[in-house]
Amino acid sequence: MSLIVHHLNNSRSQRLLWMLEELELPYEIRAYQRDPRTMLAPPELRQVHPLGKSPVLEDGRIKLVETGAICEYLVEKTGRLGPGDSGEGLRRYRQFLHYAEGSVMPMLLLMLAMGKVPLMGKIALKRIQPMVDVHLDYIEQELASRPWFAGKAISAADIMMSFPLEAAVSRAGLGSSRPATMAWLKKIHARPAYQRALEKGGEYDYA
Repeated sequence: MSLIVHHLNNSRSQRLLWMLEELELPYEIRAYQRDPRTMLAPPELRQVHPLGKSPVLEDGRIKLVETGAICEYLVEKTGRLGPGDSGEGLRRYRQFLHYAEGSVMPMLLLMLAMGKVPLMGKIALKRIQPMVDVHLDYIEQELASRPWFAGKAISAADIMMSFPLEAAVSRAGLGSSRPATMAWLKKIHARPAYQRALEKGGEYDYA
């Protein structure tokens, strides 16, 4: 039985498509489009899950939300894209798997929200940017020391970190001043599995 992915355009769920392509698992996409005016998810997603969020993964009777939890489920299911070892790599893997949504994305979402507020939003952005820069500098330091977030091989931690760093290019000034991070983005975008996910996922402005 194929997995079912409830996928929203221009959203975090693009990561799940990429992961499934890396794992070469069969899956079906049920696509949803954002409201062009509000950019919110359509009400139909609430019929899938009470939160009305994407991604949602269905595996038979199992229904999962939260990209990090879904990634962990797929790693356990397949035995692939895990940390690769039980030492330092495991610590890094766990950290970045949760750091993506727990630390980086909240700051980027705050920047997005403040960017829509006239005058006071611009003042707030000047205060928020230095806090975001702390995170981007930390990530740059980590990626300058090894090829992937957990170690020598790609893992689910890299998949989780992809969306916040892609968003940081357009929202938070991530660019050539952080060459290791930009090289990592170029590397993931060149992966055949990533390209297949883009073809199947539809509109995605961050690649």
